Amino acid sequence: TQTPLETQNIQRELHESLPDYMVPGIIVVLDGLPLTPNGKVDRKALPAPELANINTYEAPEGDTEVALAGIWQEVLGVEQVGRHDNFFALGGHSLAAVQLLNKTNQYFELDLSLKQVIVTPSLIELSELISQSLEDSLSEFDEMDDLLAELEM
Repeated sequence: TQTPLETQNIQRELHESLPDYMVPGIIVVLDGLPLTPNGKVDRKALPAPELANINTYEAPEGDTEVALAGIWQEVLGVEQVGRHDNFFALGGHSLAAVQLLNKTNQYFELDLSLKQVIVTPSLIELSELISQSLEDSLSEFDEMDDLLAELEM
C-alpha cells in the first residue's frame, strides 16, 4: 500500500497535466480490482474511500460562503461543507454541477456559466467569483444610473 505522501505526489503530478476539476480528490490504492464472474469490475465490491483528514475543516466565512455552503449541502447531500472543500471531491459530478449552477444563479440572481462553476471547484474560489460577479453587476447599475441622470438634465 502507498502512504498518504505518495498519493499526494500522484495528485500533484496530475495537477500539472490536468485541469483541477479532473484531478481526483481522493486516491485509493488497491492491490487489484474486484471482478465479477464475467471479468468486469465489480463496483459494489470496491472499498469506500477513507474521508477522514483529507482537509482540515474551516467553516465558511461571510454571507456568500455560508449561503453557497448551504447550496452545496443540499445538492451533494452532505452535512458539512468547509471553505476549502472541493465540490468534486465531496462527490460532485457534471449533473450535480448543473444543479449547483441553477440553484446558485437563482439564489444570487446571477448568470454564471457551467464552465465558471467547474473551473472554480472550491467553496472559497466559487464564493470569490460570485462576490466579484455581484460587484460587477452593481457597478453596471451605477453606470446606468449615472447615464440616466445625465440624460434627465
